Amino acid sequence: MKKVLVIDDEPGLRQSLGLLLTDAGYTVTAEQDGKRGLERALAEAFDLVLCDVRMPEMDGLTFVRNYRQRGGNALVIVMSAYGGEDAAIAAMKEGAYDYLPKPFRPDEVVLTLRKAEERERLRQEVAGLRAQLAVGPAERGLIVESAAMRQALALVARVAEHSTTVLITGESGTGKEVIARAIHHASPRASKAFVGINCAAIPETLLESELFGHVRGAFTGATGDKAGLFEQANGGTLLLDEIGELPVGLQAKLLRVLQESEIRRVGDQKTRRVDARVLAATARNLEAEVRAGRFREDLFYRINVVVIELPPRGHCAAGPPLCRAAGAAVWQAFVLERRRPCVARAARMAGQCARAGKCDRTRCRAHQQ
Repeated sequence: MKKVLVIDDEPGLRQSLGLLLTDAGYTVTAEQDGKRGLERALAEAFDLVLCDVRMPEMDGLTFVRNYRQRGGNALVIVMSAYGGEDAAIAAMKEGAYDYLPKPFRPDEVVLTLRKAEERERLRQEVAGLRAQLAVGPAERGLIVESAAMRQALALVARVAEHSTTVLITGESGTGKEVIARAIHHASPRASKAFVGINCAAIPETLLESELFGHVRGAFTGATGDKAGLFEQANGGTLLLDEIGELPVGLQAKLLRVLQESEIRRVGDQKTRRVDARVLAATARNLEAEVRAGRFREDLFYRINVVVIELPPRGHCAAGPPLCRAAGAAVWQAFVLERRRPCVARAARMAGQCARAGKCDRTRCRAHQQ
């Protein structure tokens, strides 16, 4: 059920809109001025905001500007009385989706909201299709030869449609992020964002802000509000790569997010609802890290719901399973595309060649290097 926030200083209009939209199937929350409406809109996740242009404390134009600057992503529809069209158009330039001239008929309100929903659905669908076109062949459809990788992909297919937390383990370079992207693209969340972060690559002092975001003035250099990766992945998927490197202090905060589906930006007093599927990846033995006291046991069991274990790179003679997708034809195309002699040398060093066991050693570049 879609959530709508109504912001208007007229009690009668707030009440009538609340009844109308509730009957139309929406969950409605109301505030009486722009300032309180802004606080509410940033504290909770809304799908749509209906906001009057002229209000005490904070007008609609200022509301839209501040809401967008502070990371608000709900569709905003401004309402204007006679003579307020210029202000409404200015609000649309600041990021509002549409405006409703007062007085309006009940069916006009519902129709405008339905159109806004449809527009947003189409926008997300187009974004998802563009994202799928942008990814490489290995992320659109994985083709593997090793039995261990086939088992891993079969598990990917089974867990993709659910929102279960997945732990992906394996050596560095075995394709953990590729598997994570495959889960995302095969899931109902494929049209939303896939966001990844390497927990080992960001200093501890910045990692909390990167994950959860911050508000203006939270620390030196925080000149404005910033949404964290959990908010950026809202509705989509967040990959926490090298989760075994996460500092113990942040492990407790991550556990709370997984339990409550709420985050708190650095320096903020309010929590925000998030809906991001979490995938975790690590090259470490987390059970050993738990025994050593470097990883929280409760967090381990929270992320250890479904485990996809990738085989080592030298698991089979065919070489790295994700690099040898589609067999000899793809390998040859890869060599031709890159046009780098070092690729052929790398194939020889790995004990491979483009034509597997059928090559003519007198003509094969891999054997001539």
